[in-house]
Amino acid sequence: MAAWCERVLAAAAPACVAAKLQLACFERLGAPGWAALARVARAAREHGLLVIADGKRGDVPVSARAYAQALFGTTSTPWGKVSGLDADAATLNPILGGDALEPLIESAAAAGAGVFALVRTSNPGAADLFDLPTDQGPLHERVARLLDARADALAGASGLSGVGAVVGATEPRHLARLRELMPRSIFLLPGVGAQGGRAEELADAFAAGPASAIVTASRSVAGAPDPGAAAERLREGVWEAACRGSSRR
Repeated sequence: MAAWCERVLAAAAPACVAAKLQLACFERLGAPGWAALARVARAAREHGLLVIADGKRGDVPVSARAYAQALFGTTSTPWGKVSGLDADAATLNPILGGDALEPLIESAAAAGAGVFALVRTSNPGAADLFDLPTDQGPLHERVARLLDARADALAGASGLSGVGAVVGATEPRHLARLRELMPRSIFLLPGVGAQGGRAEELADAFAAGPASAIVTASRSVAGAPDPGAAAERLREGVWEAACRGSSRR
């Protein structure tokens, strides 16, 4: 499994900025899977890529701190410190609320890393919860406000924040409003390719500038006969969308 991932990375890395590692695919293999995950993360860094740990972590604060150690930090033991994954960013589930997010955001800040919290996901069933009405608009807008209130915790010199948002590329109609609510957040945009999302429809995500969104396309790149060519085609489409979006500022 690790060798296959390394081959995909070697082919696709020149057109990419990050590798999004789906933790479930490694964790299902037990301890050998975690070893493979660490090996693939090292390979991604050797290609100059950021490592995004995609596990949608979220729990009560005491457990959130343990997740934070696994993703970004270390754990002290009587035999010394044990390192976690040392990810550059991780995906989070914000449904438990702000106090559950804060240990992960604090740990990311200490490590110089970032987070992407689920705001409006790419799967069809996302509407079952994220589009429910609240006194502040749909639930996904309330989550967006929750994140924007924490943007200063991971603010960068560019004006963008590492308190980012997962916004599905399969529902581009939400992008303009969510960008309005989260002007500083970097968006992680899954769903292009196999799920039906189209890079050319994502310009609104880049309204805060060309570095304000990351488009992911897992199966359509990793499963392509030529992952490098597939990644390059996506890069070209994303760059066109980014230029259109940033010109609207």
